[in-house]
Amino acid sequence: MSSPSPKSKRLRVAAAVAAVAAGAGLYTAGAATAEHSVPRSDKEIPNLTQVQDKIKAYYGDTVDASGQHYASADGNYAKQVAGIEKKAKAQLEKVVKNKNHKGGKPAIVLDLDDTTLLTYNYELQQGFHFTPESQDAYLKSTDMAPVFGMPTLVNWAQSKGIEVFYVTGRGEHQREWSARNLKNVGYKPVADTTHFFLKNKENPPAYLPCGAKCTTVEYKAGTRKYIESKGFDIVANFGDQYSDLEGGHADRTYKMPNPMYYLP
Repeated sequence: MSSPSPKSKRLRVAAAVAAVAAGAGLYTAGAATAEHSVPRSDKEIPNLTQVQDKIKAYYGDTVDASGQHYASADGNYAKQVAGIEKKAKAQLEKVVKNKNHKGGKPAIVLDLDDTTLLTYNYELQQGFHFTPESQDAYLKSTDMAPVFGMPTLVNWAQSKGIEVFYVTGRGEHQREWSARNLKNVGYKPVADTTHFFLKNKENPPAYLPCGAKCTTVEYKAGTRKYIESKGFDIVANFGDQYSDLEGGHADRTYKMPNPMYYLP
């Protein structure tokens, strides 16, 4: 999850509805255009309450003594993530085995929200209604839980000599909170200024020709291109949105499941 425009935020529930209507636990490519189709009758629109109930069931919703909602490590979301991570590790093991890896030092790029850090608790607190103000308040005071299994995979990759970069649509002002969160939930690769990229609309980097007007794809692909220019070969790129993965500059992409929102 990044911090796109209010217009983009309005797509969040629409995409969740479309995903459940299609009988999917995560978005398909067709879900990206769901907001453009106009229903001809109410029968084409899933009931919003039932959609939210299905999302909770998919995550294995659990409630603690204080009433906070969390995803379950035994839920279908966690199981689906584990399957993706298994495929990714198999690919990375081959990269590690290839001592004469061509194209530069191997690296992986990871999005933050719902790729390395799980937004489920925040989403439930807000009733699936994102606002920049509520996100700031949450990130400032609360650590999001890690996506199940991702710290283990990421830390293993680093231990095998694979460089780790984080590229997020979060704003530059959220850097300190985000880096703290990653460290506190077990990610060993340091999220310093050379490995952690956030959107900086006030002072966009010179390597992005689109400047402050970059789309998500332009920003993320342009940042990956910049990482490559430093002598790295991005062997795997992880993201929960298709916009995290499009634009090239990665040997392989891994789409993490996310039925809660869609960001173009």
